[in-house]
Amino acid sequence: MSLWFCIPFAGLLACIAVLPLLRAEWWERYRPVIVAAWSLLFIIPFAVTYGAGTALESVLECILNDYLTFIVLLFGLFCVAGNITLEGDLAGSPRTNMVLLVIGTLLSSCIGTTGASMLMVRPVIKMNAWREKRSHIMVFFIFLISNLGGCLTPIGDPPLLMGFSRGVPFFWSLRLFPILVFNMVILLFIFYWIDRKAYRKEIAQGRKPAIQKPGMDIHLQGAHNLFFLAMIVASVILSGILSGLPFFQDAEGNVLGISVFKEVRLTYPALIEIFVILAAAFLSYKTTGEEIRRKNHFTWDAIQEVAVLFVGIFITMQPALEILRSMGSSLDITEPFQMFWTTGGLSSFLDNTPTYLVFLTTAGAMGFTEGVATSVGMIPAKMLTAISCGAVFMGANTYIGNAPNMMVKSISDENGICMPSFFGYFFWAVRILLPVFLVDTILFFL
Repeated sequence: MSLWFCIPFAGLLACIAVLPLLRAEWWERYRPVIVAAWSLLFIIPFAVTYGAGTALESVLECILNDYLTFIVLLFGLFCVAGNITLEGDLAGSPRTNMVLLVIGTLLSSCIGTTGASMLMVRPVIKMNAWREKRSHIMVFFIFLISNLGGCLTPIGDPPLLMGFSRGVPFFWSLRLFPILVFNMVILLFIFYWIDRKAYRKEIAQGRKPAIQKPGMDIHLQGAHNLFFLAMIVASVILSGILSGLPFFQDAEGNVLGISVFKEVRLTYPALIEIFVILAAAFLSYKTTGEEIRRKNHFTWDAIQEVAVLFVGIFITMQPALEILRSMGSSLDITEPFQMFWTTGGLSSFLDNTPTYLVFLTTAGAMGFTEGVATSVGMIPAKMLTAISCGAVFMGANTYIGNAPNMMVKSISDENGICMPSFFGYFFWAVRILLPVFLVDTILFFL
């Protein structure tokens, strides 16, 4: 496929990065139109070149097998987490914020980066509501909770779940714990230094939380929604397990499902996952009082923005992914540090799940005789570690690197936090994360 087909994807990314800076109100009003225009600028030339049937098949494959499950999961977690609120006299001090970041980071591997982000974002925002400078808190929130924390289990991040379905042992990724702790310590040290400086300036200017006895009275409202959160996480795991069972496969090993068009089918495991997630979201919304959502300043704006942007991203990035798949084995990437940076660099802008699969398959085809036995071949532990860390960690480099990133930004903006622009956030990542990843390379991947 020609590189020319990647122009709509690049154009959409440029609009996401630039238009909010130049014409914010215009961008917010016409965002769906712009996304649709760039999508059509890919679909129409693709249809002319390869045929309308092929174009329709490609778009349906993308929408049904990638975007649909992605947005339903995001919607379910957004809805359920919005019905949980943390009340009490807990002030957003540097120490408190560090504790919350640690809890959220470790929680990410238990309920996924998206689940942990949606569960923790509102309490963190609420506890720091008295502060004027809060954007740095949410930037590190994205670094740690929305990305790095998901590296320990297949539940944590979709790439690792795909690795599990390809034969990587479920608990294998726990060996990434030392790398996660190393990164957490460095990032939390930097965060504490930045947050303490900002905190002292706030206090010097006369701002202080309206709390008499910080930390003395803390309670969770809407706690029954944790059950619905567990339902959603279980549905994701179940979908991955069912897809590998012979009962859900035909004679050729393809997952059974409802045929939509040509080879496109909506698989039965995906349908079960979607049904469970939507049922959990519906029951959560119906069994939770409006007062809790009001305390959380809950609206549907953030999920609407992410749904619109990512449908365009998923459609227009297909040529880039196809080129990557076709070139993966010819890129001459044979060392762990090369896998780490190539997988991570591409995961910063493309969907990290197919990127992970491309390089996992590439590594499995190299003919190694020792390492982790997977369905795509034997992969040395150090190589698999590099691919996994690259896909999970470097999703933090941009707002579009991982789905929770954009969601956290939207919720933060909605709550009056002036978040960095696309380039502003990327500059944060270059200054903070890039040096950390360079140290990771020297210590773990050379």
